[in-house]
Amino acid sequence: MAHFVILGAGECGARAAFALREKGFDGEITLVGAEPLHPYERPPLSKAGSDASDPKFIVAAEKYAENRIRLLTGLEATDFDPASRTVTLSNGTALLYDKLLLATGAAARSFPGAPEDSPHIRALRTHDDAAALREAMKPGRHIAIIGGGFIGLELAATARLLGAKVTVIEGLERVLKRGVPEAIAHLLTERHRAEGVDIRCGVSIEALTAEGGRARIRLSSGEVIEADLALVGIGARPNVEIAQRAGLTIENGIAVDTYLRTSAPDVFAAGDCCSFPLPIYGDRRVRLESWRSAQEQGTLAAANMLGLDEAVSSVPWFWSDQYDMTLQIAGLAEGAATHYRRDLGAGAFILFHLDADGRLIAASGIGPGNAVARDIRLAEMLIAARAHPAPSALTAVDVKLKSLLAA
Repeated sequence: MAHFVILGAGECGARAAFALREKGFDGEITLVGAEPLHPYERPPLSKAGSDASDPKFIVAAEKYAENRIRLLTGLEATDFDPASRTVTLSNGTALLYDKLLLATGAAARSFPGAPEDSPHIRALRTHDDAAALREAMKPGRHIAIIGGGFIGLELAATARLLGAKVTVIEGLERVLKRGVPEAIAHLLTERHRAEGVDIRCGVSIEALTAEGGRARIRLSSGEVIEADLALVGIGARPNVEIAQRAGLTIENGIAVDTYLRTSAPDVFAAGDCCSFPLPIYGDRRVRLESWRSAQEQGTLAAANMLGLDEAVSSVPWFWSDQYDMTLQIAGLAEGAATHYRRDLGAGAFILFHLDADGRLIAASGIGPGNAVARDIRLAEMLIAARAHPAPSALTAVDVKLKSLLAA
């Protein structure tokens, strides 16, 4: 009987395991996760409305046994050998595989020189991290957030809603520099400041230490910011160490083709840990840290482990909730020559990004609640269709995006 092994029990790995059963695989499935918990959703970890003590599990615990998925928690894979098709676990167990999926995800980048074991300096990657952060987000407490990306700003909003004082320190000239248009970043910055968040951009940090039960951040100006807790949110790095040791090709993550196949036979990779060519952008190699991408690639990897040869084809999509505002982005705006704005009312708007040939390559929207969701979804479909819409049609609110798709 064939044995498929999946390393990494996050969104991607868990979805792949169940997708194998849904697609008719009747062999053995072993899913290996480093955390002691059953696979859970990670986006709620930074959201204000979530209870940090109660993780949102991807599926109920009993479903693994019902679907004959052997789930091994609290264990890491230390090595695998493509020649002998053997995976070695941290408890010494050896697993023989017929097909292997690496869904090892990504790890939070640490701040250079900062102590790694201080309870006053944290990152956000796990449920335990979220619980520790939520404990510190209380009225009268001060949270310093290093990094003005999605995670940092979402946690800033959460901390303010829970009554904590918040300082955000960003080394670049503005927040959300990577992949978010300046107009949207400016709007979010102003909203955070209106909520009482102290946002400092273009500031460099000389040292991050923990002294006297507090975090101390020394800026290049000489100023020292003290906080009850410092959150380091300066991005993530793909977990590629086990793949490197096995001799796989690494290129901004574990390099895979459009079918998520690595450079080793019968070894696949999916989710945050891998980079892949995206046909809709001329086979540009990208690595996506995205909840939906992890879901989709888990299902796609399952199909290709079964020999169905389904290529990556979806348009990247991201979202972020901050206060009552939701930001959504479809596509990749890098390479855009111009953009056009459509106002949707109630402060909501969408920016459509076109390349030099007039092709729609991305759309970025922001507004209260789900104000931009429908139009971003339609824009996503236009991007997938490689549409060249007339700019006048994109900006005219009386022209339905659905009509552009039909055309």
